[in-house]
Amino acid sequence: MKNKFFAAFIALLVAGISVNAQTAIKIGYTNLDYILTNIPDAKDVEAKLKTESAQYDKLYQDKVADFQKKLGDYEKNGATMSAVIKADREKELQNLQNSIQEFQQNAQTELQRKQQQLLAPVLEKINKAINEVAKENGYTHVFNTDAGPGTTAILFVAPTESDISDLVFKKLGATPPAKQPAASTTTTPAPKK
Repeated sequence: MKNKFFAAFIALLVAGISVNAQTAIKIGYTNLDYILTNIPDAKDVEAKLKTESAQYDKLYQDKVADFQKKLGDYEKNGATMSAVIKADREKELQNLQNSIQEFQQNAQTELQRKQQQLLAPVLEKINKAINEVAKENGYTHVFNTDAGPGTTAILFVAPTESDISDLVFKKLGATPPAKQPAASTTTTPAPKK
């Protein structure tokens, strides 16, 4: 009898531990890309980057137009130019072409640097909101569902219970975008035998 009591006590203890272990973990998920593309702060960053990109594009187009004008003049008058003038123009065209390529590379690098600089405070703000939402709602883990290849993937999530994206939007003071209706799926019945 003592053994049965002891066995029952151990079973209750193990059951209690497993229940506590199951309730101690609360997993949530969010999609950083979804949040980032839909909050006003990120839209401001995008607008600033478009403005700067347009300035670079304008300067690039001016450089290309200048090159094409000089190239057209060289092609038109090249046959009548002396060897020294022709060599000088060819060198000038080569330098212009190199300058255009260098400008293009520098502009792209600068736009990437500017994007990182402008997004850093936005990403920090989102991260802070995610941490606060997780703490306020008792989540022990929050996963990012837009993680790329080679990273840990979530195989199953009940979206109505664990998606904290809308809560993060609210914490950021932004209105979540309207949810898209789920696509309906139809199944074809198996043929009767």
